[in-house]
Amino acid sequence: MTGRPATRVVHAGLAPAAQGEPFLGGPVFAAPFHLRGAADASPYNYGRYGNPAWSAYEAALGELEGGEAVLFSSGMAAVTAVLATLRAGDVAVIPGDAYPGVREIAAAQLAPRGIEVRVVATDAAAIEVALPGATLVWAETPSNPGLAVLDVAALADAVHAAGALLAVDNTLATPLCQRPLELGADLSVASASKHLTGHSDLVLGYVATTGERAAVLRTWRGETGAIAGPFEAWLAHRSLATLDVRHERQCASALVLARALAERPDVANVRYPGLPAHPAHELAARCLGGRFGAIVGFELETEARAQAFLAACELVAEATSFGGVHSSAERRARWGTDDVTPGYIRFSTGLEDPADLVADVFAALDASAAG
Repeated sequence: MTGRPATRVVHAGLAPAAQGEPFLGGPVFAAPFHLRGAADASPYNYGRYGNPAWSAYEAALGELEGGEAVLFSSGMAAVTAVLATLRAGDVAVIPGDAYPGVREIAAAQLAPRGIEVRVVATDAAAIEVALPGATLVWAETPSNPGLAVLDVAALADAVHAAGALLAVDNTLATPLCQRPLELGADLSVASASKHLTGHSDLVLGYVATTGERAAVLRTWRGETGAIAGPFEAWLAHRSLATLDVRHERQCASALVLARALAERPDVANVRYPGLPAHPAHELAARCLGGRFGAIVGFELETEARAQAFLAACELVAEATSFGGVHSSAERRARWGTDDVTPGYIRFSTGLEDPADLVADVFAALDASAAG
């Protein structure tokens, strides 16, 4: 499908308009499908192996990512499917400052199976040091929660020169800002629970890739049953049409908020790639298509101050995850999984008016300081 990203998200995965038919066909609820004759006589035979709602959403994701998409029941199911391709003797390079679920499964499932796990920072030089003998490199850019940025094209060249595959977690950037496969990555992985579905009510994930890898992932999904429900897939496809307008507003609000926070003396270490002070600002401007994401990180001086700030917010829910239409934030150190200070706040901007959002945040900061 041709057109700019804003056009593609509206039309991706849809069949040509037909007289009397809806734009997006409804979900198909079925365990067995009627299958006469040979096992391959129809693409649909049993609900663990395929569903028309999956097919439509996967087609849409594939168009956006520039590859073949395989839908999973969650982002971690998608992560697991990729890491499960590793075998004893393989070497996985894993980011130590990105989504903790990847590190957790690497430690709990890969290392005990004889797979060497090298944990490195989200930094090109650190990754290159870990490349000799690597089988798979996992990268997340921008990283979560630290918001480090990598040049995917340059990294892909280095990884392939070392004889390894590159998987990129594209959750935060979304295919609106970054298409890892187009930049040379072998796999693009994402939690669709975040920006793509956008309403904080679905848990889904996917892997986009090319060639035989997609078939391997589909086999894994069918064998393990890591499948999405048809209604969830249909809702996700419906939500995709508003991705561009939601993301544009969220990114604009994040920049406004980050700039405002950077002016407050009681707020430290404001992390946002859209700020010139961010160490990877120029790289992010070049690599992310003019949008810097909807996540802002900042530090308050103590855990108590951070919790008081969150409690004082009226428009901002204290919740994990990100990418929803409602702004949310959390004291990230409460999970014990990230190398952050006790007062580090990860903030996800929603669709509220930016002025109202900044006013609410500043009022909560003032109230928490007074307390």
